[in-house]
Amino acid sequence: MLIAGCVVALDQMTKALVLKTMALYHSIPVIPGFFSLTHIRNPGGAFGFMARQGPGVRAFLFLAVSLLAILLLFYLYRKIPRSYQWLSAGLALIMGGAIGNLIDRIRFGEVVDFLDFYAGAYHWPAFNVADSAVTVGILVLLIHMVLGKLPE
Repeated sequence: MLIAGCVVALDQMTKALVLKTMALYHSIPVIPGFFSLTHIRNPGGAFGFMARQGPGVRAFLFLAVSLLAILLLFYLYRKIPRSYQWLSAGLALIMGGAIGNLIDRIRFGEVVDFLDFYAGAYHWPAFNVADSAVTVGILVLLIHMVLGKLPE
């Protein structure tokens, strides 16, 4: 649970810094032509999923799915034997990321994103610390699944 708590804290601190210091849509090039800090808001899910749906539909769906996912992750986390430390860490990363973005959805009705990678005309959707934690956690989970190293 320490990992999940650290993810939530780091996620919320970085978002607070962006909200305090950058106007919406403001961009600061860090590595020109490759990486910028860009303050945007994502009303949808991953990669803008459902961003064009009405706010009521989005709010209900994302809050309900997030809460269910967090409860399931917590249940699975508690069931994993202590000898599966990497798997536990992966689930904690996913849970911390889900909580971080859930906090945004409750506070703002959308998620604050600011990590913006691109190369020429190719642009990756902006994301945040919570999204990064979820991605790394899912990779850890997938590695365990592919290698057949899941608890029985």
